[in-house]
Amino acid sequence: MRKQLYIIHDGKPTEVTIRSYTSEDFTGLIAVQSECFPPPYPEELWWSKEQLTEHITRFPEGALCCELGGRVIGSMTGLIVDMNQYHGSHSWEQITDSGYIRNHNPNGDTLYVADIAVIPAYRKAGIGKWLLQSMYETVVHLQLKRLLGAGRMPYYHKYAAEESPEQYLEKVMNGIYQDPVITFLLRCGRTPVGIASDYLDDEESCNYAALMEWRNPFL
Repeated sequence: MRKQLYIIHDGKPTEVTIRSYTSEDFTGLIAVQSECFPPPYPEELWWSKEQLTEHITRFPEGALCCELGGRVIGSMTGLIVDMNQYHGSHSWEQITDSGYIRNHNPNGDTLYVADIAVIPAYRKAGIGKWLLQSMYETVVHLQLKRLLGAGRMPYYHKYAAEESPEQYLEKVMNGIYQDPVITFLLRCGRTPVGIASDYLDDEESCNYAALMEWRNPFL
């Protein structure tokens, strides 16, 4: 995967490249993690070189980055799974093999999003949307059924005392509540299909996440 396109940054068209990442990008990819998840987020939860090696070895088509002027400013990682093997709710650690994706199943039907990150300075430029669009193209190219991933619900903690996560998500969908992550994913064409409990240690989301899919329109 390699393509060049323009984003609008500070009111000016700026050329970026979206491509598969390689071992030469590991330092840059970890730097993206450090900017996106600064302290008190624990450093040991950033991508490691060992995890990144597994990504490019097991499923290079699911290892994408966005580069601007020789600098990596965003990344996205996925793996193929057979969701029939994951009965009911699942956690991020279960579905991604704690980020190592050694459970990648080339015979599965779902491209699962393990991570998407864009450095703060470029989050309003549409890079996350373009990374997702590129992964949708991978779904079509590989003739997979869908892309699936779990979105944080960072505003849920404000309403958790009186609303279940399902009720909160329904009210976001009805425009009663606003949630930045869910709204971003909706703008990218994703559709909510359920709630995952104990998905990730995430105080703002009360450890819940919204499962959101994009279905291959050609199948």
